Amino acid sequence: MAKKAIVLTANKFEDMEVFFPTFRLIEEGWQVDIAAPKKVQLHGENGYELGPDKTFDEVDPKDYDLLYVPGGAADGAPLEVSKNKKAQKIAQYFFKKGKPIVTICHGPYLLAAADVLKGRHLTSYWHDEVPEKVKAAGGIWKDKEVVVDKNLVSSRWPMDLPVFMREVVKLINKD
Repeated sequence: MAKKAIVLTANKFEDMEVFFPTFRLIEEGWQVDIAAPKKVQLHGENGYELGPDKTFDEVDPKDYDLLYVPGGAADGAPLEVSKNKKAQKIAQYFFKKGKPIVTICHGPYLLAAADVLKGRHLTSYWHDEVPEKVKAAGGIWKDKEVVVDKNLVSSRWPMDLPVFMREVVKLINKD
């Protein structure tokens, strides 16, 4: 049976940050579901669209082996996802169970809001107060193209996607 990943996003997502990792996970044999606050067509910052498979409320984190939180416009998908209580609970579950969590760009907004970063090393986009939110939540922010801290893999922006996915693939193939 294929392993399963859940992607948490919303309108105004960063197109490459959603599609590139989704396709790579599928290439690795994973089933990837995309969840959003509502089951409506979502619009990326660069013109791509997607229809989510589920709403956040329909996601049972026990059914998934990996959580992926991509970025987007600071006032778009990352902000909307971070304010959603169900999305926060999903993130908390993955951290509590030690399951893989991967995030890029503004994605750590959710992890900071879920209060799961204390003592964890990660990176993110370096503007829009992302590093400040990470540090305020107790995270140890680093300006590197990719940071791996046990089950947490993070990167800064779309140009880091190749090294980000190299580390994600290493993580998921450990088992």
